[in-house]
Amino acid sequence: MVGIPSPFGGSDGGADAAHFDGYDAFVPEHNPEPGPFLDEAAVLDGDAHRAFHRLTREVFEERGVYDMTFGYNLARLNLDTRHPDAGFRYAVEDDGDALRAEFTPTTEFCPQSHTLAVGAFRAWNGCSERHEYDIVRVRVHPMHHEAESINEELRELEETYRAVGSVPSEPAGGEPAPGRGEGGDFGDLGDLGESEEAGYGPQAPF
Repeated sequence: MVGIPSPFGGSDGGADAAHFDGYDAFVPEHNPEPGPFLDEAAVLDGDAHRAFHRLTREVFEERGVYDMTFGYNLARLNLDTRHPDAGFRYAVEDDGDALRAEFTPTTEFCPQSHTLAVGAFRAWNGCSERHEYDIVRVRVHPMHHEAESINEELRELEETYRAVGSVPSEPAGGEPAPGRGEGGDFGDLGDLGESEEAGYGPQAPF
């Protein structure tokens, strides 16, 4: 039976399946190098990275954290061998209560970086019962040209979350969150399927 691709998760099959590592794989050369936000914290590799990234796939699917350029769940970017320097890396802070997540976009001008980083923060912390951390702190790698302003907003979201114990109903600045759950809804996207079917591909501008 031919699988029906999900517009939010993407199909793991299809013509371009060979371009992706499996969700149970951790291939260092297909993941970004840990950046400065992960300094002085214990970077997750191997089984630890795989375990948290599987959870990431689940909560991103649940909350609709979706890369509109490539037509798939943002967690899949780590597995896309066409973009080996893009995606998330994780590290645990010394006390073990907080996880740091650093997002490296595909290019320094990726216009989705703000939306995706805020959406990731909302997904992980809005589903805090699904993991062992008091907070997942998110930053965009400084290679992005707007990293400073995006990261300032993420710091403000952190402060609010720590103060009230829940994720605000909308991201700072009032922009809708990139998801189907609290704070945002894509509505009817139609049958996007894989990135090529959606009119996008590995050579897209971001």
